[in-house]
Amino acid sequence: MITININQESAEIKFALPKIKNKKMKRVKINAWKKGLVFKNDNLIKLLNEGVYWLWPSEVVFESDMTKRFDAPVNLNILLKNEDFVNATSIVEVKNNEIVLQYENNLFVGVLTPGRYIFWKGLIDYKFIVADLNAIEMDVGIDRSLFSRKELLPYVRTFAVEPFEKAVMYVDGKFNKIVEAGTYYFWKNSTSIVFSKADLRTMQMEIAGQEILTKDKAALRINFYLQYNIKDIVKAIVNNKEYDKQLYVLMQLALREFVGALTLDELLEKKENISTYVMESAAEKVEALGVVLKGSGIRDIILPGDVKEIMNQVLVAEKKAQANTIMRREETASTRSLLNTAKLMEDNAMLFKLKEMEYVEKIAEKINNISLSGGSDLVGQLKQIFVPDKK
Repeated sequence: MITININQESAEIKFALPKIKNKKMKRVKINAWKKGLVFKNDNLIKLLNEGVYWLWPSEVVFESDMTKRFDAPVNLNILLKNEDFVNATSIVEVKNNEIVLQYENNLFVGVLTPGRYIFWKGLIDYKFIVADLNAIEMDVGIDRSLFSRKELLPYVRTFAVEPFEKAVMYVDGKFNKIVEAGTYYFWKNSTSIVFSKADLRTMQMEIAGQEILTKDKAALRINFYLQYNIKDIVKAIVNNKEYDKQLYVLMQLALREFVGALTLDELLEKKENISTYVMESAAEKVEALGVVLKGSGIRDIILPGDVKEIMNQVLVAEKKAQANTIMRREETASTRSLLNTAKLMEDNAMLFKLKEMEYVEKIAEKINNISLSGGSDLVGQLKQIFVPDKK
């Protein structure tokens, strides 16, 4: 009897449906990968999955693509009152001081700015990383390669420190830390971040054209060079302002101190010692600048025109005196040699005749013709020259 009642009721329903459908209800088809939101009197009453549905004329359907971010057709607060909608979606709230990096199936796709966002569950695997833009350091585990993407460029500032450099990092005008070589990324915000870099390679400083008076009031100009390295970047940059200018002044004063204590002649004799003195006398003050000296030396010592002329005259006079001394020494040696030769020839007649023959030979080399005139005694005289006396 119950079965019959159920059948009779079913028959009545089947009989009544076509009549209602033809006059009042409307057919709605929801395609694949879409959701249907059914509204009645601006309230969400149910969700529709893929399929065909019959709705009352007072019900309105809004279709949403599940592969894309959900754009609410009404105020989002109205939708969030529906429990089925809340369970079927992921809600992302981004605060004013934040951005959110959106990943789909572990691939970065974009940045979410402050606001509320809705994504459908079940089709795409979403992942969201929240970044606090007020933070100084980026410690949210973001892949560094993403910082060059156009989506993130408006939110990121970059500082590069070369391999031969170190840098001091200031945050809001205060010393924060020492930074080694590398590329550093920070969020763009109201926090002031400044990098003050220092070159760690050996550098050279020229102290040129220094006009200095010697002890004897001789004015001269000196060109000096210095090689140095930065040893302590905190001392060089944080504790001292323009350390390189201070180093220049220290070297200048040390150079003047050395030159002013010597006469011109002493300076020219001890010019090789200038480098050692300057480096040793300034060592303690230079250390306070965070710098270590590697080497130094004098390029030129330039004398005034009148002093240079006098020096040249002195040099010429000295060279002439040296030449005269050498000439006298040679003349004395030559005279001594002649004296020794004369003594030998005095003791040895044969040696005397050989010497005479040597001179005759030298004379004969310059004679083309010989004319003889005179008596018969000429041959005897020649014989006496070439034949020694046997007595």
